[in-house]
Amino acid sequence: MLTDKAGTDAGTTAPDPGLSGHNPLRTGGGMLQLVSPEGERISHPEFDLWIRDIGDEQLCSLFEDMTVIRRIDAEATALQRQGELALWPPLLGQEASQIGSSRALRDEDFVFPSYRESGVAYVRGAHVSEIAKVWRGNALYSWDPQRINMATPQIIIGSQSLHATGYAMGVQLDGASSAVMAYFGDGATSEGDVNEAMVFAASFQAPVVFFCQNNHWAISEPVRVQSHVQLADRPTGFGIPSMRVDGNDVLAVMAATRVALDRARKGGGPTFIEAVTYRMGPHTTADDPTRYRDANELEDWAAKDPILRIRRLLDAKGLLTEELEAQVKAKADAVGTELRTSCITMPDPQPLDVFNHVYSTPNPWIERQKDHYSRYLNSFNTVEEGAR
Repeated sequence: MLTDKAGTDAGTTAPDPGLSGHNPLRTGGGMLQLVSPEGERISHPEFDLWIRDIGDEQLCSLFEDMTVIRRIDAEATALQRQGELALWPPLLGQEASQIGSSRALRDEDFVFPSYRESGVAYVRGAHVSEIAKVWRGNALYSWDPQRINMATPQIIIGSQSLHATGYAMGVQLDGASSAVMAYFGDGATSEGDVNEAMVFAASFQAPVVFFCQNNHWAISEPVRVQSHVQLADRPTGFGIPSMRVDGNDVLAVMAATRVALDRARKGGGPTFIEAVTYRMGPHTTADDPTRYRDANELEDWAAKDPILRIRRLLDAKGLLTEELEAQVKAKADAVGTELRTSCITMPDPQPLDVFNHVYSTPNPWIERQKDHYSRYLNSFNTVEEGAR
């Protein structure tokens, strides 16, 4: 069972993300790393405090989460290749970034994702059928945002950062203690929406965390072309503290996210986290990454695989038993089977469903259109009956 005990005890405060001499709003030029690619636990005097509640049981739970969402991703990719989904945005390689950050959230916090945060949705409580239905083309939305405190996937690049900032300003006006998280990729940092969101968040000290999964490729454009400085240095120009973290290290991601969320809840304003990870698969299943990506680069990042890393850590601690492996595999298989079954048996939307959820209350204008369209559809039945 994972908790959020770290950072909530009396006397514990978020470390100021400004430790760098050359930039007072940055943790330094390097990345925060608490587990090496070889699975070695690296001690950090400040950030260790933020994961002190993560014992053996919690490590095994994180391993299970990451394994399950990789299976969800693999199953959904296969379903798309088989014609059961219209499209799918793979998350392969980004499991630590999504699990580490989402497990740092509390139930009352609100999340604004991009289109790739299927792992975050799973952690927040979305059913796998809800994750899949929008990609099957059966609905214009996924899950109920109010039920799991997570907005539906945002396809327009970076727009969710504005939504998150506005929501966070509302939280601030309400006097609530919850925080808001906005997820986006490295490509979104070149969008005006993200920069405008940071202007407002900094100006009003909104309780929002900007979580950038730098997976190195904005579709086919490498991050080195988009930015000649580290992405974590960009928000400091807006007066927003930032951290750069190894996005394939689930413990480092969790620690950094807890620090940022704690700052937000206590009135410290926004924080920007750059989680340096890698998109191992295509941008979406409509993309062919072999056209623009060097195979050697993929091989180099495969050695930093986030699940392999936590497996090595568990093995070093004597926790990677056959029993644990069997348990995790069984859970992943069950979730994968549930995803496939729910996808294939998903009922098609009915023609009149297009009028649902346009307004939250009855609207005569919409009802009139619905009536006209219903009579139009029924006219085909009348023609068929007359022909018989």
